[in-house]
Formats: sequence, C-alpha cells, structure tokens
Amino acid sequence: MKQLLALGLFVFMLSCEQKKVIHLPEISHSKITEIHDVSPAYLFYDETKPDRVELNRKNLISTTNWLVNIDKRLTLKQVIPHITFLQDKKANSAHKNKQAKNYFTCHDISRSNLGFIDFTSIIYKEKKIVNVLADMASKPTNELVVHFISPDDIKINSFFEEPHVTHSSSSKLNQNILALLNKNSRVTMNLCFYENLSFEDYIAFKSELSKLTKDALSISQKEFISN
Repeated sequence: MKQLLALGLFVFMLSCEQKKVIHLPEISHSKITEIHDVSPAYLFYDETKPDRVELNRKNLISTTNWLVNIDKRLTLKQVIPHITFLQDKKANSAHKNKQAKNYFTCHDISRSNLGFIDFTSIIYKEKKIVNVLADMASKPTNELVVHFISPDDIKINSFFEEPHVTHSSSSKLNQNILALLNKNSRVTMNLCFYENLSFEDYIAFKSELSKLTKDALSISQKEFISN
C-alpha cells in the first residue's frame, strides 16, 4: 500500500503541468506509514493566484480518510483557511464515517517514502500571541504556551507560579520542555504558530513534538495562528 500511495502521487504530478508539482514537507521519521481507504486533496504553490495557493479537491470522498498534500513553500497564513475549509466540508457532509480521519502527507526521509501526520482533531484559531498569553496569566494555571516564530526562535511561556519565558531553538525544544516538566505535575501545552511560518517548518515542529511521550504532558488540540 505504501508503494501504491507513493506511485499515485508521482503519477499525478507527471500528469499535470510543471507548476502543479508539490514539494512535500520532509520529516526525519513518521509514526504513521500506511493508510487505507483514502482520497487526496492538493494545495499547490501557484504564483499566478492572489494568495499563491491552488486547491484541488475534485477527488475527495467524504467517507474516506483524507490525505491533504500541501506544498512546503506555502505559509500558514496561506494554507490555514483552506485547511479549515476542508475540515468544515467533511464535518458538514451528509455522508459521514466517524472512523475516517484527516492526514497531512509528508516525505519521510528515513524511508524515502510517504509518511503521515494526523490532524483530524486539531482546531485552528487565529489569535494574537499577546491575547493568548494574557488569558493564561489571568488565572492560576499549570500550562505552557509554546510560541513558534522560527526554527531558531521559540519561546516557551510557563505559568506554574509566575510567568516565565524560556528561549529555545528547534534542536533543543523537547529538552527544554522536559526540563520544565520535571518541576511540575500535570502540564498542558498550548501551541501558537507565527502565521508567516512555512508549512515545512510547521510540520517539522509537529513531528518533533510527536516524540514527546511524557505521561505528565498533554498537548491541547486547539492551535493558535498569530500575526
């Protein structure tokens, strides 16, 4: 099945004009490597479009697992409206399959094949980071807000006793998060992404966070997109 999925994507690219080629985001390792009963959607990078995005969803079947293929050069500001459109379309379909999920398609470089990241339960919200932080600081909480600005500029805001900011890079992200967990009991992590992040960086962050397996940590399904 893995080989068939890879071949299907390759054939689709060749059957279109050159501008239709999708450069998938790369991840070092994927936990999900095989999905059955699928239909694809494509978000192409297209400089002729006002928002640089062309959405192709002609082959989507609401009762199947959706593989959303997004060009890694696009930014979150460009793709999030289309992602939420697809989420709403599936949720409001007259024909539903509660077992069907939504996945981002990636290039797993460890296997030179496709890998997938489940985003079925993710709720995207546009909100300024100052407002996110103000909400956390306004009440006693045992939470983290991780603000992703760039791979070299990540701010981990903790609210355990009084607000504190830990500066991190992507290479030290999990290490810094775990260091904070050692000082506390149960912690919820909230993710806030700068809207001009590339989709490649977004997927890299998500892939890295998926390696965290600490029982004391939970990651909120609500993700904030900030400007």
